Amino acid sequence: MKKNVLITGGTGFVGKHLTAMLVTHGFSVSVLSRKKQPDTDDVSFYLWDLEKQTIASGAIERADYIIHLAGESIAQKRWTTKRKESILFSRVASARLLYTALLKNNHKVAAFISASAVGIYGAVNGKEICTEEMPPADDFLGLSCQKWEAAVQQFENLDIRTVRIRTGLVLGENEGLLKQLSTVFKLKLGAVLGSGKQFMPWIHIDDLCRIYLEAIINSEMNGAYNAAITDDTNNKIFSKVLAGIYNYKIWLPNVPAFLIKLALGEMAKLVLTGRRISNAKIKAAGFKFQFENLEIALRDCLGR
Repeated sequence: MKKNVLITGGTGFVGKHLTAMLVTHGFSVSVLSRKKQPDTDDVSFYLWDLEKQTIASGAIERADYIIHLAGESIAQKRWTTKRKESILFSRVASARLLYTALLKNNHKVAAFISASAVGIYGAVNGKEICTEEMPPADDFLGLSCQKWEAAVQQFENLDIRTVRIRTGLVLGENEGLLKQLSTVFKLKLGAVLGSGKQFMPWIHIDDLCRIYLEAIINSEMNGAYNAAITDDTNNKIFSKVLAGIYNYKIWLPNVPAFLIKLALGEMAKLVLTGRRISNAKIKAAGFKFQFENLEIALRDCLGR
């Protein structure tokens, strides 16, 4: 019998790539979705409802592992009070629902592996290298990640190995960050944002999915792990490399920070701030990144 991995957020950018990788490695996958979708030979879909706190019968019972990716995007809409509440609710309530479902079904999984974000270290600029031992920041990103992870850590009470993947900016083919940037840079209209000195801790989608796979296979993995490349890429470097891939040098002036703040409000912190991130812990666990060079990673994602 194939081991079954239950995934929340399985229809999203990371979830789709991870599902395909898990199937390739011999797992069956169950995906919790708000809309019923047709099953395939290796992927089954189950309905769940956060508001009603319900999960369709059979999803929890057959799971050998749970990977929790679900959560409202922090980059789609301005951070109004209502939006912030929705972002937090989507992460905490979903973890609470899974915890309750395991208790209700008296079912134990081998590991509970959850997404988190390097945003836990705060939306600030600085040269300090952030390790997993650093305390959470007290801004919106830091506090929301802290509550997100606290909801995940409750699974330790069920004697379940629990892993939290603190993810950087994910690079993938025509999705995520690159989907937003490539259209502009293709037109030779790319520009550095703000000072350009804000760090951009990135990771290739394949490496991120391989980290989740490693967290399943490696029973020694426990706790929080940063998932980002430690190469000191900042916005200026990232922009220059991306423009170079499209065969030009940036000619436009930096986009002033005040214009970005006018357009995005508080959410501008996502593009105007960034921290240096250490990946020493995940490497010490035996993981080897396939993509550690930014240009090679970008070319792979963009097919260039």
